[in-house]
Amino acid sequence: MALVSEFLGQLSLNVGTECKYPTVVPALDFDPDRDATRIETAIKTKGVDEQTIIDVLTKRTYAQRREIAFAYEKRAKKDMITALKGALSGPLEAVILGLMRSPAQYDASVIRGSIQGLGTDEDTLIELLCSRSNKELVEIKAVYKELFKKDLEKDVAGDTSGNFAKLLLALVQTNRDESSSIVDFEKIDADARALYESGVKIKGTDVNTWISIMSQRNFPHLRKVFEKYKSYSPYDMQESIVKEVKGDLQKSFLVLVECIQNKYLYFAKRLNEAMKGKGAKEKMLTRIIVSRCEVDLKKICSEYKSTFGQSLQQAITEHTKGDYQKVLLSICGPEQ
Repeated sequence: MALVSEFLGQLSLNVGTECKYPTVVPALDFDPDRDATRIETAIKTKGVDEQTIIDVLTKRTYAQRREIAFAYEKRAKKDMITALKGALSGPLEAVILGLMRSPAQYDASVIRGSIQGLGTDEDTLIELLCSRSNKELVEIKAVYKELFKKDLEKDVAGDTSGNFAKLLLALVQTNRDESSSIVDFEKIDADARALYESGVKIKGTDVNTWISIMSQRNFPHLRKVFEKYKSYSPYDMQESIVKEVKGDLQKSFLVLVECIQNKYLYFAKRLNEAMKGKGAKEKMLTRIIVSRCEVDLKKICSEYKSTFGQSLQQAITEHTKGDYQKVLLSICGPEQ
């Protein structure tokens, strides 16, 4: 039962309002008891019927999967997640168990994994904290506390340092303005000038000003700020970041600016990076596809095709194999 409460907690802070471009949508004619029976039969089959597990769980939303898990437990007197862990292995297991978590639970677990143990997986931490909206981060913080009995801010502060820590903590504190239909040209100009005068214009960089503006202003406002910035600076915002700061702080600011400008393109590029060369970086591929499938994966697929000249589905087919390939393709859905 502990696993059920860990994976299937009912924390919800209305992130559903942001699910505009999912590839995984609620199944019509949904019957959790029928699905639970299919999953039980698939697990009991000699050699395990992975295809049925893929067919059922990738075509149901998290809310529906949770209902299946409770129906399964009622029926089989066993925890479905434990049963799936026993039946599956490798990257297929990672994807299926990822789907049994809500997007916020999944993100919270990935963040926890990136800061636990020896060393920090800075790239994953940067991806997660710089690409999530305010609403997503609010829910991630609540879920993190629920799952791990720790504050996300304290864990991030304990595992990072300097200006890099300051930026990540500013994002985790979720003080970003809500988007507004009102365009404040004076504020846009003031912010653009402040970014220039605290960076390229002076010797050194007033990083605190950059952090304050980029962590507190809403994305539509910041897109206009970056446009206006070009009228003050000989460099665009990304070029200025490369010139002014280094290391993990530079990486974080660059990811943040990319996500502000076009989050779908950022994820498309990450997926392309995950499939460069022979094989695939399975962790990165799994993380992005699982975490975005009920949020904006349809848009990411569209950006992937227009940027790289082939569909995400074609790239997955080229760089993965077996059940792992099948489960990813099923989540992505047909080419649009």
